[in-house]
Amino acid sequence: MKNIDLSIRARSALPGGVSHELRYRDPHPVFIDRAQGAEKWDVEGRRYIDFKMGSASQILGHGHPAIVDAIRKQAERAIFAADCHVSEAEWAEWVNRLYPSAERTRFTASGSEATMLALRLGRAFSGKDHVLRVDGHYHGWHDHVLKGAKPGHEKPSSLGIPEALTDLIHVCAADPQAMECALQDTRIGTVIIEASGANYGCVPMATDTLNALHDVARAAGVVLIFDEIITGFRWSAGGRQARDGIVPDLTALAKVVTGGLPGGAVCGRADIMEMMNNATMRDGIAPAVSHKGTFNASPLVAAAACAAMPLLATGEPQEHANAMATRMLDGMNAAFTDQGIPGVAYGDSSIFHVFFGRDTVDGLTPAEIRGLPKPCVKAYRDGMLARGVDMMAYTSGLTSAAHTPALVDEALDVFRATLADMARNGVLP
Repeated sequence: MKNIDLSIRARSALPGGVSHELRYRDPHPVFIDRAQGAEKWDVEGRRYIDFKMGSASQILGHGHPAIVDAIRKQAERAIFAADCHVSEAEWAEWVNRLYPSAERTRFTASGSEATMLALRLGRAFSGKDHVLRVDGHYHGWHDHVLKGAKPGHEKPSSLGIPEALTDLIHVCAADPQAMECALQDTRIGTVIIEASGANYGCVPMATDTLNALHDVARAAGVVLIFDEIITGFRWSAGGRQARDGIVPDLTALAKVVTGGLPGGAVCGRADIMEMMNNATMRDGIAPAVSHKGTFNASPLVAAAACAAMPLLATGEPQEHANAMATRMLDGMNAAFTDQGIPGVAYGDSSIFHVFFGRDTVDGLTPAEIRGLPKPCVKAYRDGMLARGVDMMAYTSGLTSAAHTPALVDEALDVFRATLADMARNGVLP
């Protein structure tokens, strides 16, 4: 079956032919048949070097033997019974051990659910409905976090969001003075920050800045949430908060925390998290904060997570992925220099981003960094994909424990060829 034929079939059954808007591609997406390590193959048998890695979830690599074996063994015992089981407690113990903010952990079925629950907890504990978020930071697709998700725009990035809800959301720049000013509004009881900076570090956030934002929130007495859905278990076994020693009240996790399966988690201070304990009560309601979810900590996901935790806790997968990202960054920047094309590759940990048109993103606003012309972004991603290298959305990518120097060097050859084509075709800014 051809990719185009499958796309036509999918469009008759799915809106746009996809289940996630970022999977949409013009003229059609590729349909992946199998994946192993840092490579994958589409239904036509074409092979790709993968720098998307399951939207950042597969840091151990596709089809890691420990994960596959754990899922297989659990499936033979019980796929799902909607009951408590040993693995959920073991999994939570791992998170609590590794994350400085974690005294208790509650699992969810996705990352968006994790930030939604974290915000509910923040509002409940603070007793205040208003939330402050940072311009351009991404926290999922639910109604509470779409105002301010697009940098430079306070309107929600989707129709269907009630104005009454957006009135409760305030937006400030990733600047301590701006946050301090915003928190003069005493209706605000919760602050949420993407720990890496906007869009997993596409708009970088220096450690000093994150630390200063933390201090401003602490001084204001609000509940501080770190969204570590991508940085968690990637920037270190304990996320950015462990690596840089900046501890929030609550942390939202997903992707790597599950061993790469669907799910998420919220962890944090016991006095906040225990509001979900059925023994607690507020205003005659028990538990004080309600949280349900049929597939929370499902046995298959928990089994995969428990298999991943000992590997991630060593720091070795992260160290290798970081080294491969550094190799990618160095090679990309050398290509810009060698070809005399203005541009820069940058990033932290095992994540890398590309900006065309100048040799630094310092001094640019989030809107400017995210404002590359669409023809440029499309030409880059399409050019890489056509040559067998798949990147994340926009102009980003990330590495895993399964990437090798040979794969990175092969991808760099593709980057040089794509860059030359972009210059020749006049699509660079």
